[in-house]
Amino acid sequence: MELTTNPFTVFETLSSKEELEQFRVKMSEGGFTPFRLFLERFRDWLKSYEDAGCERTSELLRTARELFPEPGAFSPSWASIWDEFESICFHKQTVFEAIPASEREGEWQVLIDNPYTNSELVCYPSLSFIEGAYMYAYFRTDLKQNEYIRLQKIQNVIMAFGSDREELSAGAHSNK
Repeated sequence: MELTTNPFTVFETLSSKEELEQFRVKMSEGGFTPFRLFLERFRDWLKSYEDAGCERTSELLRTARELFPEPGAFSPSWASIWDEFESICFHKQTVFEAIPASEREGEWQVLIDNPYTNSELVCYPSLSFIEGAYMYAYFRTDLKQNEYIRLQKIQNVIMAFGSDREELSAGAHSNK
């Protein structure tokens, strides 16, 4: 069982208790690096799964939590990683339930704001629906007091770049 390339791929194919225990032992022996790779690929999974993957994702999270009940042993920064991943899964599922598949095509964006502070509005534009659903779920897990988050579909866009004015001026001068 090779864990250095993509331990998550190995993990998601295991089914027997013996295989899972071997995986747990190998990951524990490997320490920080294989576990980091495991979490990175798990996050990639969270970013990309669609409606049909919700149940599978919940199963994978349940199994991961059982195998590694204290992920903070690998790094203190991962002490709450299963809670974070479960929250992402929950909020992503609410997005899937709220927005019918027939309305998901096109460009999406995520906005985060707190109207009671001087902090700036945060906007993640030009997202696919799946990217937007993940970003919404990711940031939804840790909203601060008075913050709000919006996932919205872009219907019409007018876009300009800072260099457009210079090009117009240069073009106008060349016509004289």
